[in-house]
Amino acid sequence: MSIASPAPSVSLPIEPEAGKRRLSTSKAISEAVAQRMRSDDGVFVMGEDVGAYGGIFSSTTGLLEEFGPRRVLDTPISETAFIGLGIGAAVEGMRPVVELMFADFFGVCMDQIYNHMAKIHFESGGNVRVPMVLTTAVGGGYSDGAQHSQTLWGTFAHLPGMKVVVPSNPYDAKGLMTAAIRSDDPVVYMFHKGVMGLPWMKKNPRSVGAVPEQEYEVPIGKARVARPGKDVTIVTLSLSVHHALDVAETLAPQGIDVEVIDLRSLVPLDADTVTASVSKTGRLIVVDEDYQSFGLSGEVIASVAERNPSLLKHVARVAVPDVPIPYARDLEYAVLPTPARIETAVREALA
Repeated sequence: MSIASPAPSVSLPIEPEAGKRRLSTSKAISEAVAQRMRSDDGVFVMGEDVGAYGGIFSSTTGLLEEFGPRRVLDTPISETAFIGLGIGAAVEGMRPVVELMFADFFGVCMDQIYNHMAKIHFESGGNVRVPMVLTTAVGGGYSDGAQHSQTLWGTFAHLPGMKVVVPSNPYDAKGLMTAAIRSDDPVVYMFHKGVMGLPWMKKNPRSVGAVPEQEYEVPIGKARVARPGKDVTIVTLSLSVHHALDVAETLAPQGIDVEVIDLRSLVPLDADTVTASVSKTGRLIVVDEDYQSFGLSGEVIASVAERNPSLLKHVARVAVPDVPIPYARDLEYAVLPTPARIETAVREALA
């Protein structure tokens, strides 16, 4: 298999004004991978059920039909083995896209992820690159139980050596995947089940959106102002962006103007955009579907406090308490950062 030079991609506005073409997030992801595979023979995909099944969340649909089983590999249920295979291929100059079916399964293959994928570049004195994308599904809300409902992006972000990206919408999903595959660093690409636009899951109107047909990149490490506002800053990511926007739209007629920041990347973390927003509003709420302690919510607050603590008139966190995600629907929604919990936090910030 030959290694082709990466084809140039273009940078587009975050929300292109032209174009009526609309895709679901899952289709946007698979399109980005397909375009990279056409441009670069070194890009290939592997994981459990990524071939004939098309990925259990449709993130690889259509790839096997176009590229065949030599470049779209269904693997045995052995995450340690196939993630290790991806690392070896990346070290040898290829650009694998490897799917870990659920982020919750990281425990059985963490040695490969953190002791190898993340560290080889450092341990080689910068002489060896690992241009690999590790994709994985995250998130609750579907009664998947304690072992299939976590996000865990704070865990991956805490470990040096890996970029971590989390798209919330189809446009960003395609652009971030393109950027991730083209990156010379290992990238953990985490997609929430609830933003994929799958027909058998709860309807999310923003999971289908305008996506340009041509290849483009969304820069890794740059947050997006999803909604401008002047009263309260909500910093969040993934499905919680949609919840925050719903709350902002509900409160706007009442004269409450909420700014919503979609981080898009955890590593690198765009603390500048967060700080700029808080300097305007003075009130910071971090909404995070990960566990509250020792995670993203505290890191975001600290990033502002270290720059200028006087900006913070009010700080709050809406996150998952430190308990496993329950299976029972009512209990599950009691711990998730729901719109009701977010709205309560906004009202308390302005009380």
